[in-house]
Amino acid sequence: MKGTTHLAIGAAIGVAASIYYPFTVNNAALYLTVASFSALSADLDGTSLLSSKLGKLSKLLRELFLWGGMLLLAAVAYFYYIGEPLSREYALISGAIFLLGMITKQGVIRNALVSAIGCALMIVGLSYAMNWLIGLGLFIAWAPWLSHRGMTHTVWAVLIWGAIGWGLEQQLHVAGITAVSVAGYLSHLLADTLTPSGVRWLYPLYKKSIKMPL
Repeated sequence: MKGTTHLAIGAAIGVAASIYYPFTVNNAALYLTVASFSALSADLDGTSLLSSKLGKLSKLLRELFLWGGMLLLAAVAYFYYIGEPLSREYALISGAIFLLGMITKQGVIRNALVSAIGCALMIVGLSYAMNWLIGLGLFIAWAPWLSHRGMTHTVWAVLIWGAIGWGLEQQLHVAGITAVSVAGYLSHLLADTLTPSGVRWLYPLYKKSIKMPL
């Protein structure tokens, strides 16, 4: 299934969470970002999150993520430099958007860039004793070199992603982050199950694809 479809499903989950949980602008933006990122993350193992042959919409989304994230991170750096308080949620959202722009590129160079970003996240996580960020960095660094629809498309990956989401929820004290993370990631696997290739949910214990093609 196309990355743009996964992204749309993730965004819908984020909107639903914003309605269900007590509403604030920061929390709504956080739910939307986490759900969308989670819905795409299983395809970190592919050559491109938004499909190998990028169409006009996919290219536009990639550029929006990349340059939008870059501008947001620049704003974060500026406010930090002048000593203005800035919410952790805003910094997290800015980093996630920029990361999406970076990881939607293609090929070996893309894989190396994604792994480098993952390693950088691990270093930051170690520096600030943020276990969830260490786990996220390890996932991002490792996933690009796996075969497509392999380990990242399993129930084990959902559990790992849920643990990362739980750590983030404890860090930010925002209810629902774990549920949104799991729902976003799980939506990707469920959507891929509806394609002819299916998903090997229990790989490597059970290596056959489970599929219910529409």
